[in-house]
Amino acid sequence: MLTMRKYHGLGNDYLVLSPAELAGPLGVADIRLICHRNYGVGSDGILLGPIMPGSEDFAAFCAEAGLNAADCAGVCCALRIYNPDGSEAEKSGNGLRIFSRWLHDRSLVGSAPFRLATLGGVVEVTIADPQQSITVAMGRATFWSDQIPVTGPRREVLNEELVLGGRTLRYCAASVGNPHCVVLWDGELSPAVAREYGPQLECAPCFPRRTNVQFMRVEDAHRVRIEIWERGAGYTLASGSSATAVAAVAMRLGYCQSPVTVSMPGGDLTVTAAADMMLRQTGPTALVCECRWFGRDGDQAF
Repeated sequence: MLTMRKYHGLGNDYLVLSPAELAGPLGVADIRLICHRNYGVGSDGILLGPIMPGSEDFAAFCAEAGLNAADCAGVCCALRIYNPDGSEAEKSGNGLRIFSRWLHDRSLVGSAPFRLATLGGVVEVTIADPQQSITVAMGRATFWSDQIPVTGPRREVLNEELVLGGRTLRYCAASVGNPHCVVLWDGELSPAVAREYGPQLECAPCFPRRTNVQFMRVEDAHRVRIEIWERGAGYTLASGSSATAVAAVAMRLGYCQSPVTVSMPGGDLTVTAAADMMLRQTGPTALVCECRWFGRDGDQAF
C-alpha cells in the first residue's frame, strides 16, 4: 500500500510520493497505472521525493543529473518527476511548486528560500503563501540548438518553420532545463489546436528527446495566452515550465517585457526576468486529497 497526496497547480495535477513508501523500484507500468484516470488514481505525473542529501540515492541522483558538490551545497533535497507515460522529466514548474507545498505542509521548509535538485538543475524556491504564492527560480533560458536539443547545425532556434499537414508553423525552441517548442500562433487558440499539432511536434525528428509544445498568442506587452501539449503527458490545462519558456521567447523576440502574465486554460502564472535574465515563476497550488494505493486489484504489489 502506498500513501500519496494529490495537489494541482492551475489544474495541472501531481501525486507526491515519498521514497520511504516504496519497498522496491517504481516501474514504468506502475507509474502508468497509478496515473491512469480510469484505472488508477489519475494525475499528470508523480513527484518522487524527498531524496535526502547524504544518502546513496542522492549521490546517484546528482551523478545522473551532472551536479557536482558545489552545485548541491545547501540543497534541501532532490526529487524525481515522472510523466504519466512512465518517462522521466528533467524539470516541471508546477511540479516544483507542488512539491514545495508538500514540504511546507510537513513543516520540512518554511518561509526562507530553499534549494531543490532536479535532473534539469538546482532551483531556488520561496514560499510567500503556500496556497497562493510560491516562486520558483527556473534558471536562464537557452535557445541554442545543442543545449535544447534540436538537430542540425549549432544555432539559436528562433523563427524557424515546420510544415505539418500542409500548414507552415513558425516556432522557436528553448530550454529552461527541459525542451520546449513555442509555436507563434496568430489564429484562434483552442484545445483542438494543441491536440491536433501537439503530438506531431512532440515527436518531430528535429527533437531527438521529444519536446513540450506550446501555442502562443501575444495579447499585449505583458500578457500572452497559450495552449499546451506536454511531452509524455499530452494536453494539459497548465504547465509552469511551459509558461516560463513561452515568456522567455516572447521577451527574446521583443513582443513582451517583464513581468509577463501567461494565461492558460487552468489560470495565470506570472514570469519575471531579472537583469541577469534569471527567470522566476510565481503561482498557486491546491491540495486535492490524500489517498492510499493498494496496487493492481488490491494486491498490495508495493
